[in-house]
Amino acid sequence: MRSNSKNKQLDLFQDSEFISSEEKHPEALITQYNHAALFNKLAKSTFRSKFHLTAKDKIYIHDKGLVTIQKHASDFIAKRLAPAIIPNDGKQTPMHGHPVFMAQHATGCCCRGCLYKWHQIPSGRILSAQEQEYIVSVIITWIKRNS
Repeated sequence: MRSNSKNKQLDLFQDSEFISSEEKHPEALITQYNHAALFNKLAKSTFRSKFHLTAKDKIYIHDKGLVTIQKHASDFIAKRLAPAIIPNDGKQTPMHGHPVFMAQHATGCCCRGCLYKWHQIPSGRILSAQEQEYIVSVIITWIKRNS
């Protein structure tokens, strides 16, 4: 707390637990991209179309909420996909175990090779913050459509 000129206490942390604007306003989840053409293309892929959320995945999404799932997606992308050099590229994303992993495979966001094929994002360099945001938006859009 800090005092102002009239000796009133100002609460610098009004919401105290550092609640992000996305948590206060879930509608603020990434929605600025239009993925219609991408999802139409993905729907034509037999391999990509076979991925579906399990009942357990749907319960997990419901229990955790989309804000938390988006945080998980951002973290997975930053750690597993964003580096310029990924020693196990093509194998870094498990086929199950988290709804984000399922969404990564369903949307071609699972490895740098698939990122290039489906999203024209080249490998061999660090992903920009904007590219990471785009990838997370693709993943979250797929999860919303399938949960």
